[in-house]
Amino acid sequence: MRLVVPVSGSDPKTRLSTVLSPDERRDFTEAMLADVVDAVTSAGHEPEVISTAPLDCAVPVTVDDRGLDPLVNDLLASTVTDDEGALAVVMADLPLVTRESIERLLAPEADVVLAPGLGGGTNAFICRHPEFRVDYHGASIRDHRETARDVGASVTEVDSRRLATDIDEPGDLAEVLLHSDGAAADWLKQSGFELTATGGRVDVERFR
Repeated sequence: MRLVVPVSGSDPKTRLSTVLSPDERRDFTEAMLADVVDAVTSAGHEPEVISTAPLDCAVPVTVDDRGLDPLVNDLLASTVTDDEGALAVVMADLPLVTRESIERLLAPEADVVLAPGLGGGTNAFICRHPEFRVDYHGASIRDHRETARDVGASVTEVDSRRLATDIDEPGDLAEVLLHSDGAAADWLKQSGFELTATGGRVDVERFR
């Protein structure tokens, strides 16, 4: 199975700009990517990292500046044919993933396996059906369910908090410090972020 990790390396994680500088956002993106690559390799697979700009990574990085939809749909067209082929796509901003959560994603044998994100996105998927295509805009998990049904594909969803938790907003950073001990969590700690509890909710605050 071909497993691809797409990542935006040119101007990553703009919604974190209130708490991180452009250089810090890039460094944090590389740390999250490292966690995903580590989980995938620990599960016995070789990830193909495809980035819109060069990034530091433990595995080779292919630079491709196309948007996510045309990139992934071209990969589907070239990888999944009528007779064979399977493509897995795992987003790069999932620092909570582990070997076990990747194995759960890869276990089902359905034509299309979807891992929903908490915000309605599609954080990972596997495709074995030659007619399935992606559209990541809006509530993509709903659209991908409908697309899979429309082309006659069997569909399974993987209910995993670790796969569902993508990091986009400052409030998401608490999830990393609460539930991960990988590179992204280390980066946040070294950058002065700490957990705080105010009003009954856990958040993060930067102390340096």
